[in-house]
Amino acid sequence: MRLIRFALAACIAAVFAFAAISAQADPVKIRLSYVVPVANWSSLLPTKPELMTHLNKSYTLEVTRFQGTPPMITALASGQLDIGDLAYSSFALAIQNAHLDDLRIISDDFQDGVPGNYTDQYFVRNDSGIKTVVDLKGKVLATNAAGSAVDIAMRAMLRKHHIDDKKDVTIVEAAFPNMRNMLEAHKVDLIPGVLPFSYNPDLLKVAHPLFSQKQAVGRTQMIIWAARSGWLKKNRAAMIDFMEDAIRVMRWFQDPKNHDAAVKIAVDITKIPAPVWNSWLFVKGKDYYRSPDALPDLKALQANIETQRQLGLLTKDIKVAKYADLGIAREAAARLKK
Repeated sequence: MRLIRFALAACIAAVFAFAAISAQADPVKIRLSYVVPVANWSSLLPTKPELMTHLNKSYTLEVTRFQGTPPMITALASGQLDIGDLAYSSFALAIQNAHLDDLRIISDDFQDGVPGNYTDQYFVRNDSGIKTVVDLKGKVLATNAAGSAVDIAMRAMLRKHHIDDKKDVTIVEAAFPNMRNMLEAHKVDLIPGVLPFSYNPDLLKVAHPLFSQKQAVGRTQMIIWAARSGWLKKNRAAMIDFMEDAIRVMRWFQDPKNHDAAVKIAVDITKIPAPVWNSWLFVKGKDYYRSPDALPDLKALQANIETQRQLGLLTKDIKVAKYADLGIAREAAARLKK
């Protein structure tokens, strides 16, 4: 009887041990998001599976496009998304409004206004008579969304020139693809120009930049990857594998010898013809800055969030260092140097 009980206990232990080993062997499912195809790294990772050596081994990848960051924040809060591709403005609001105090910055996506690289431009018509920012008083300005990164920069520039963004101008929301037509039709007097729209030759025929985002707010940590600390702790080993693969893909796209192939991928994803991409995509001085080690500029991010607070778009005093976990990206980059 004792032998039977011993054998039964041994069998049960073996079953649990096998289950534990099987669970450990299962790849971690990583659910990643993006908003803008090509501009956001998340949209490009699936195009280079041959460079992602740990894919389907230690992790699997599910990439989903969101129309904007508010539903992304909701998905992070409900556990339906693991890594959010957030603008600095939405990152701060996720902490303040959604109370995601466990949100952690893990990677850079891209930055604006880094010396030697692109910065967003704010365009006015050539025939508008607008020569300086002061001339915008009484005008109609376009933005993609209140509280967005380009919107905050525009409002900061107005404030620098003593223009009240609520009383002295009218601000309307519009989708980026529609803004050029609105400017040409005299429906608005200023539009923000983000890539690739700011290189549109039809826009450059009728308009010119009045100021840049860098002039308004300096260097901007535009987009970051963020995940919740509990999930990161649970899946840290798989995340390091994933970041190693992601950095390998990022470096491939930024290598000048791969430029033509990168443009072809952009065309395949967006169906936008190659001439729109050829002159600037991943070209130093023409494109946004993207860290080759996936490391965000936390100093710039702190300044960006402080600007958001000064404009009254944020009430919480957020100390960025508290919300950063860059060890995963650093360890992943270190592997690639071996």
